[in-house]
Amino acid sequence: MNLPSDDAELRRIRWRCRRGMRELDALFGRWLDREWAAASEAQRGVFLRLLDCEDDKLWHWCMGHEAASDAELDALVQRIRELPPN
Repeated sequence: MNLPSDDAELRRIRWRCRRGMRELDALFGRWLDREWAAASEAQRGVFLRLLDCEDDKLWHWCMGHEAASDAELDALVQRIRELPPN
């Protein structure tokens, strides 16, 4: 899988991180800012899959109300939730 690494593609991903819910926007933007550059290709792929999920599911997962049925997505959500605020 050839994942994006250039600035234009990173801007597209940042736009996809905007979910219209301040909490989700902050969580995803924080991971993108802090973790994307050092993330492996596999981790980046999981993050892109996460962004393909429906907002209501993301909300429940990220707020800790439910766990994602996909183990990779659930592990990433847990890592995202553990990132300290700015």
